[in-house]
Amino acid sequence: MKIDLTDTTASKINNALVQGRRAIGTPAIGMVLTLVIVTDEEHAYDALKAANNASREHPSRKLVVIKRVSRSPRDRAQARLDAEVRVGADAGAGETVVLRLYGEVIDHAQSVVLPLLLPDAPVVVWWPVASPADPARDPLGALGQRRVTDAYTAEDPVAELSARAGHYAPGDTDLAWTRITPWRSMLAAALDQQPGIEITSAEVEGEPYNPSGELLAMWLADRLGVPVTRSVSGGPGLTAVRMETKNGVITLDRPDGALATLSMRGQPDRAVALKRRDTAELLAEELRRLDPDDIYASSVKYGVDRLNAAPAEPKADGPKAEAEAAAEPKPAPAKQAASPAPAKKAAKK
Repeated sequence: MKIDLTDTTASKINNALVQGRRAIGTPAIGMVLTLVIVTDEEHAYDALKAANNASREHPSRKLVVIKRVSRSPRDRAQARLDAEVRVGADAGAGETVVLRLYGEVIDHAQSVVLPLLLPDAPVVVWWPVASPADPARDPLGALGQRRVTDAYTAEDPVAELSARAGHYAPGDTDLAWTRITPWRSMLAAALDQQPGIEITSAEVEGEPYNPSGELLAMWLADRLGVPVTRSVSGGPGLTAVRMETKNGVITLDRPDGALATLSMRGQPDRAVALKRRDTAELLAEELRRLDPDDIYASSVKYGVDRLNAAPAEPKADGPKAEAEAAAEPKPAPAKQAASPAPAKKAAKK
């Protein structure tokens, strides 16, 4: 069921939600969080589709904030709020309100969203594109316990990731980090099979300017306290991780972007699935935890200097040497490897 409201208010939107629930015979709310999606008209459909799919696991009220900036001086001066209320099958598991802001209302989006938040429920704010440099200080971001960005969608993903690291606040996370959860899980499991093994260095191989590759290198450097180089390949995305030990090399290799091979001395090679996950799966993973991701925080804080020296486009005569020279991190105190927390564009991982 859909209800269109033109030149409306937050109070009228709340009344429309109640009327919609009564009309379809579901007066009980039964939602666990509010998901605020800050996007533009171009990306709203895909973002809402991903949120609806994620809501099957996390029933939620989804508030889609679209700031409509008009080129007409007359339209810019006209403050207006239009809304589209969706309940039932049109809203996934939960409710959806699409908010279109015009004129001066754009500068006060938080005042529109605040009355529509579910009472006594967590708030997650997600920017599918064009996220602010400091999400925690953004007026809408300040409403949320968790703030989700995606460095991959930026024109310069590594610079975007560097901004995230420089302005990190508890509750921040990025979908570039979520994409490497299977890699972190597999590498941690491989080290668990050889307790006490001494890692001397590591290498992360993948496409240049891939934020997930940078984050994986930062995580390894932070957790292991060893030099980690960032080498360049043709992709797609991340293609390999190699960890040098005194007992040989541990390799997780995914050359074709599908199945990966885990190799270590004294054990047969194992084929493991490191599939690419869509945005709905990534978002659902982030919605499973509403407390700050301490592993992500530690990794980005340790690696901010590394990001500022991220490898440029490789030269034909020596990409690996150039990448290693540019990306070598500062030495850090040794840490034991830990399992990961459940938690112009670069190519996807």
